[in-house]
Amino acid sequence: MLTPVQFFKCLADDTRLRCVTLLHLEGKLCVCELTEALALSQPKISRHLALLRQSGLLLDSREGQWVYYRINPDLPNWAYPLLDDALKAVQASESFGNDLDRLRQMDCRPDMAVCG
Repeated sequence: MLTPVQFFKCLADDTRLRCVTLLHLEGKLCVCELTEALALSQPKISRHLALLRQSGLLLDSREGQWVYYRINPDLPNWAYPLLDDALKAVQASESFGNDLDRLRQMDCRPDMAVCG
């Protein structure tokens, strides 16, 4: 079970906060989408996602060649209002706007198009 200390440690890192807020907004994203949105390397994103998954904050699932991440729907009830508040706070920042713009401008999103 995710504890409040683990929860806040997860969100205390800028990269993890950006990943979690994008996932909270979008529902699910694959590593390639997060890499594009955050303009960071795949290994760096994957390390952060692994930590978030190990903490119980995220779940992953394989769909064909893609591995998708999403917020764990079985989080403690106290976590959801905090995620909502974190998203509201981060949405006001320029960096989140840039992340979202890069994600929305991504040419070949797995759920949006056939990528070859």
